Amino acid sequence: MKRDIILCGVGGQGILSIATIIGQAATVAGLELKQAEVHGMSQRGGDVQSNLRLSTETIWSDLIPMGEADIIISMEPMEALRYLPYLSPDGIVVTSSKPFVNIPNYPSDEALEAEFAKVPHLVRLDIEEQAREMGNPRGANMVLLGAAAPYLGILSPDQLRDAVKVVFASKGYDVVEANLRCL
Repeated sequence: MKRDIILCGVGGQGILSIATIIGQAATVAGLELKQAEVHGMSQRGGDVQSNLRLSTETIWSDLIPMGEADIIISMEPMEALRYLPYLSPDGIVVTSSKPFVNIPNYPSDEALEAEFAKVPHLVRLDIEEQAREMGNPRGANMVLLGAAAPYLGILSPDQLRDAVKVVFASKGYDVVEANLRCL
C-alpha cells in the first residue's frame, strides 16, 4: 500500500507539525517514508508545502509526480488550489474553509467557490472555529489532521494519536491533551 500526501499552507499554521506527526506514526508503523519540504518565506506568511510519501514498499523518490497525490491536506484554501495539478483523479482535498488573506490580490470568495466546485472529492471545514470550541485556538492544524485521518488509509487514527503524544510530550501534559482533543 502507498499513500502520497501533499501538506500545504502558510508559514506559522502548523503544516510542519502535521508532517512530523504523520512521519512519527509512519516510522513506528514500520512504513517506508520519504519527505520533501518547501519553506519559502514561511516565517513571513509565505507558502509552506511538504510532500509525504508513505508505503509498505520501497519509495525511490521523495517528490510526488503531477496527478498522483492521494490527498491534499491544506491549512489554507488558496494553497489547496495551488496544488490541485498534483491530485490524482480519485484523490481528495481536505482543507480549511477560511482564507488567510496575506496578499493584495487574494481571490474573492466567489472565485474560490468556483474552483472548489470543480473538485470531485472535497472536505472543507472551519478548523479555526472548531479548535476554539475544543479550547485550543492554536490547534487548528490538529483539527485538520483529524478531518484528514479517515482518508489517509495507511495510518489509523490511533497511530496518529500515539504520534501526537510523542511529538508534543516535551511541551507537557496539558499541551498533549489539548492537541489530542483537537485531533
